[in-house]
Amino acid sequence: MIVVESKNSSIESILKKYPNAIIADITSDAKDVLVRLSPSFPHGGIPVSDYDYATAYSVEAIWQGLKVFENEDVDTSIFTMNTAIGLKRNSPSLGKMIGHRVCSNGEEILNYADARRRIFISRYRWVLDYKVQDIIKSLRKASETKTIVLLDFNTNCDLENYKEPISCAYLVKAYAEGLSPYEDVFETVEIHHSYNGRRVISWTTEERRVKSIPLYEMPQQLQLPLDFY
Repeated sequence: MIVVESKNSSIESILKKYPNAIIADITSDAKDVLVRLSPSFPHGGIPVSDYDYATAYSVEAIWQGLKVFENEDVDTSIFTMNTAIGLKRNSPSLGKMIGHRVCSNGEEILNYADARRRIFISRYRWVLDYKVQDIIKSLRKASETKTIVLLDFNTNCDLENYKEPISCAYLVKAYAEGLSPYEDVFETVEIHHSYNGRRVISWTTEERRVKSIPLYEMPQQLQLPLDFY
């Protein structure tokens, strides 16, 4: 079982609620390998979107860089910041926030609900797919027999609650267990069995298993006609 608790909760209160649980800090404050699950961790090479060639070091850099304010558009320089700190864009001089661009060179500006789904949740999924599979596999295995408590600064596990940031700990839980918005991580396959005795008996059972992850490919370049010039 995997559960989400606040980073600000005391260890004593968590263990009272979940005796013998394994407590795992996945925030940017984590002191072990689990810090790689933080959206601020600078993995590098994360596609900013499915619509351009830009990459960024972290999911948080993408989220901040694509913000559009009254007095400033996207800031692609944040994509190149190889750090987990100093990524926020919150200066009063920027003016009121308008929304997020769908990509670094696009015209469409998304509202918060669409941006969270199409940018943050989407890019975090890419990290879960391609950067931290070793952690996810260990987490799935351990959660079969133990209670894993994931600590996060945000504990909002409701995808429809836009008043608070979505919890990355919940997204990790959703990915590990195949819950929304990552329910497609698992697939149900039919397994055929047979017994060859006096007569052949065959039957079929269903098995839920993790899908294989396809190789990531950058978008194809636009092919220009030979007489372009």
